[in-house]
Amino acid sequence: MTKLSVNINKLATLRNSRGGNVPNLLKSAKDIESFGGQGITIHPRPDERHIKYKDAQELKAVVTTEYNIEGNPIPKFVDLVLKLKPTQVTLVPDAEDAITSNAGWDTVKHKDFLVDIIKTFKSEGIRTSIFVDPDTEMVRGAADIGTDRIELYTESYAQKFTLENSEKAVKPFRDAAVMANKLGLGVNAGHDLNLDNIGFFKENVPNLLEVSIGHALICESIYLGLENVINMYLHRLK
Repeated sequence: MTKLSVNINKLATLRNSRGGNVPNLLKSAKDIESFGGQGITIHPRPDERHIKYKDAQELKAVVTTEYNIEGNPIPKFVDLVLKLKPTQVTLVPDAEDAITSNAGWDTVKHKDFLVDIIKTFKSEGIRTSIFVDPDTEMVRGAADIGTDRIELYTESYAQKFTLENSEKAVKPFRDAAVMANKLGLGVNAGHDLNLDNIGFFKENVPNLLEVSIGHALICESIYLGLENVINMYLHRLK
């Protein structure tokens, strides 16, 4: 079964919009796990507009499943990850002012930088994953830099996905996953996956280890309830 890691950034955004501690992020993480979520993902950004660095530290004490911290490996982020030693760090090349992640790494152009930073994390026993577009050349580059996994950036799949266009939408991701499997890389995925498109993605991307879902899952939960939505995702990921 593909694991579901729930990104709780949107819950932090809601909390921050009013100040105080509602919704309580630590309780939310524990509830998500109790509902069946198999991991908690956070993406602290330099301006702390949703997840705060303090949140990352406090969550470390309560997350009992997999703890995934993603972000651009600027010095402050690197220091945080090395201090907390999460299960996994996912490296994302987003600009400091980016609203959300919008591209994968160029693993050829940034090879030297990525090799060094991945060695740093792996020397501390932290599993590494890097955000990449569904491009076999970038997947080959990921294998060359020594990462444990890739996370396929799935926005283009979500944008193109319809029942009539599903095969065309998923093909680049299947090809990238096949290449990753051949090269010994684990495959994660995330960005704009939702209840409508995730089942087909899971069925057609071989050996998909983990998906990280936040925005869609939280939006769907407003209508359907958090416990119900988590179990709907788990059913589709079996």
